[in-house]
Amino acid sequence: MTHFACKYIGLPWVAGAQGPDEFDCWGMVRWILKHEYGIDVPAVNVNPDNLRSVLTAFKEDSAFQAFNEVEKPQDGDVVLLRQSKHPVHAGLWLDADGGGVLHCCRDAGVIFQDLPSMRLCGWQIDSYYRVKGK
Repeated sequence: MTHFACKYIGLPWVAGAQGPDEFDCWGMVRWILKHEYGIDVPAVNVNPDNLRSVLTAFKEDSAFQAFNEVEKPQDGDVVLLRQSKHPVHAGLWLDADGGGVLHCCRDAGVIFQDLPSMRLCGWQIDSYYRVKGK
C-alpha cells in the first residue's frame, strides 16, 4: 500500500496518547482527521481500561455530535468496531487497496486491515460515521 497511512503503521498503542508517535484508538482517529484531512474533532473523555466508560462514550460523548451515521463508508469516515455486542473501538475507513480500516489496537499498534483480515481477528464493523458537512 502506498498511502499516507504507511507512516502511521506500526506506531504503538498507549492509553490516552494523542500522537504523533503513539496513539490510543481515538487519539489516532483525531490526529489523522486533523493532519491528513484538515478536520478537527473533539477528544473523547474515556478511560480505555474501563469497558463501561468506552461503551458510553461511543454513543453519548459530545464529540460524536460532530458526526452523522452513514450506510456506506467513504475515505476518512470513522468506523466503530466491536468484538462482541457493543462497539468498543474506533478506526478510519480508507479506500486504499480495495478498502479497509486503519486502527490502533492495544496489542498491535497502528494497523491497516481489509474486511476479511478484520473478521479473522474477531473485529466486526458496528457503524460508519462521517463528519457533518464533509
